[in-house]
Amino acid sequence: MRPTPDLCDDHSDKIQVLRPSYNNYGGITSFCGQIATVYCPEDNTFVKKEVQKKGLGRVLIVDGRSSDKCAYVGDKIATIACENGWSGLVINGMVRDVEELRNINIGIKAVGVHPMKSEKRGLGEIGVNLKFGGVTFLPGYFVYCDANGVIVSKTNLT
Repeated sequence: MRPTPDLCDDHSDKIQVLRPSYNNYGGITSFCGQIATVYCPEDNTFVKKEVQKKGLGRVLIVDGRSSDKCAYVGDKIATIACENGWSGLVINGMVRDVEELRNINIGIKAVGVHPMKSEKRGLGEIGVNLKFGGVTFLPGYFVYCDANGVIVSKTNLT
């Protein structure tokens, strides 16, 4: 993948840039792919359900509404996602098991860290349009992530 600054320079009229408040937690810091989405208010049931599907190099965008009450992804979900071929996850919320996440061959960007797991109430939606951090994430669009940031495009830029 080309660095996000280069993609921004070459395609500034075709991209959206996520506000800079997301940190790298996975074993890979540069990743990209077609977007799949999950909305899940303090409940990661649908995150786990989605990563159990074949990822096909996609990136799962998880909107937890920036909740700081629990983590949406830990080592178990990240391992499942990696084994099923997901390129990465971008989480508008927290992660946990950060030492283990660094050893999993998947990209993970999240707002921060929280040791508590989420509730399991079956709340959420898969395949919905999401908006956070100044960006609209639509299933089928493309996302590019590296140490410089996160950008979204309607078309494949690589």
